[in-house]
Amino acid sequence: MPSKKSAPMILARLLPYLWQKGNYALQRRIVLVLFFLLLGEGATLAVPLVYSYVIDAFVHQAGVIMAPALLIVGYGVVRLVAALLTNLRDALFAPVRFTAARKMAYCSFQHMHELSLRFHLDRRTGPITRAIERGTEAVETLLRMVMSISPTILQALLVIGVIWHFFDWRYVALMVLMVLAYVLFTVRFTTWRLGVRRRMNETNSEAVGKALDSLLNYETVKYFGNEAHEAQRYDSAQASYEQAALVTQYSLGLLNFGQAAIIAISLVLIMLLAGKDVDAGYITVGEFVMLGTYLLQLYGPLNFLGSVYSGIRTALVDLEHMFDLLDEPVEITNKEQPLPVATRLSESGPARIEFRHVCFGYNSNRQILKNVNFVIEPGHKTAIVGSTGAGKSTISRLLFRFYEVSSGAVCLDGHDIREYSQADLRAAIGVVPQDTVLFNETIGYNIAYGRIGASFEAVENAAKLARIHDFILSLPEGYETRVGERGLKLSGGEKQRIAIARTLLKDPRVLVLDEATSALDTQTEKEIQTALQTVAAQRTTLIIAHRLSTIVDADEILVMEQGEIIEHGTHATLLEAGGRYAAMWAAQANEETVSEETP
Repeated sequence: MPSKKSAPMILARLLPYLWQKGNYALQRRIVLVLFFLLLGEGATLAVPLVYSYVIDAFVHQAGVIMAPALLIVGYGVVRLVAALLTNLRDALFAPVRFTAARKMAYCSFQHMHELSLRFHLDRRTGPITRAIERGTEAVETLLRMVMSISPTILQALLVIGVIWHFFDWRYVALMVLMVLAYVLFTVRFTTWRLGVRRRMNETNSEAVGKALDSLLNYETVKYFGNEAHEAQRYDSAQASYEQAALVTQYSLGLLNFGQAAIIAISLVLIMLLAGKDVDAGYITVGEFVMLGTYLLQLYGPLNFLGSVYSGIRTALVDLEHMFDLLDEPVEITNKEQPLPVATRLSESGPARIEFRHVCFGYNSNRQILKNVNFVIEPGHKTAIVGSTGAGKSTISRLLFRFYEVSSGAVCLDGHDIREYSQADLRAAIGVVPQDTVLFNETIGYNIAYGRIGASFEAVENAAKLARIHDFILSLPEGYETRVGERGLKLSGGEKQRIAIARTLLKDPRVLVLDEATSALDTQTEKEIQTALQTVAAQRTTLIIAHRLSTIVDADEILVMEQGEIIEHGTHATLLEAGGRYAAMWAAQANEETVSEETP
């Protein structure tokens, strides 16, 4: 559940994005905005005053046209200057709003990538992206609303001062009572509506999450014919959102009516008092008109204050969710002064990997790895086999530092991987996963993702080594062919070759093959294996295997069971030992024989 932060806390968190350190151009712009704000309100305040002089000039100087004409021209000039200053202020402030929103979006997106795999496995992508989207919009909205309400507050103070000067305490008392009643009613009512808005956001996030999850699993939905079920789930979530949205809309109507009632009552009382004073000769007709103009000039923005305050509170709710994401602790962090590490094979040669007494569990009551020890010498190939849940894939996740070990150490080139920066460590490791997920971009983009900025010739050469180049050229658009969502337009073998090509382009010192061919047919597997041999040449290679026939040439094979290494050795020595590996080999050989004999 999101934590409930106070409005001052949220605004304080927003300030660094508004007043950005080192961005002196932005800071100067903010100062200039404040200057124009003061000038604009001063000009706006002068408009009713000049207007009252025009009225009194007509009343007291009958037949003399020149003085009222000059005052009318002056009145028009003052109005024009006020409008000019207001629009200049808004134009100057617009880049401030959008820059702050962009900065916050960038920081949020960057933070999401800094969070551990544990966080992303526990959360749904839809609500996260929606929270970032709403939070980014909220920054821009909040700053726009603040810039709308600040002149109103300043204008209210100035108007009260002018009324005190030209009239007496009775007018000021009525105006202050009206403002206090208006603000108190607005704040109390909008605070109640805040809970409704929170529920509306939660139901909206649920609906978006279900829609995204369903569309990402489009094929699964089709396989089981559950389109109607998915539509019903989505409609149910939308129905909850509809109810919350209706309550929000109805309550907004009540809020607006209550605000209008307060303004109408106070306006009638003040104007009745002013009419009585005109009749008694205490104030002039021009001053009566000036008072009415000031009241309308103040009440207009105050009437707008309701929706502004509501918008601010809504933006604060959305920002609260975004800051909750930013407050998620980063589980995997870098040392202040990390050690340098060579990353590319072509520059430094293969690396040495060592697991020293490694223990690990995804949570405290479920230990996955128990005192795991092994070494992969530079340029050697080590394979890990075992039953499902034995901890094979966990080994690769720890090496890539998706998680921290509970105890022990994972070492690269003789140093604990925690001594290196995450960027350098991961640059030195290339992974070809079993399930290759591609960006919904071109084939060329997906291969070039292995090394951003690589030349087209390098991309093409990597594709040739991965034996995918000829296939790409056979497509009408070649390397500009889009692969679809998650690469669904390509077959498993084609996606796997692209994964191999981008790993080749990355040129890592360590290669991890996480069951890279277990989901492929025999013929495709043989073709991929040939490409993988090219990738693994001279690299330190860790293979997580399902089919034992693919790792018979490994320098060492580790057999895991329930998080422990129970056997290790070469293919030949393990067969001779007649243990768990030999039993697995015999079982798979029997399965393949039965499969070949089955018509």
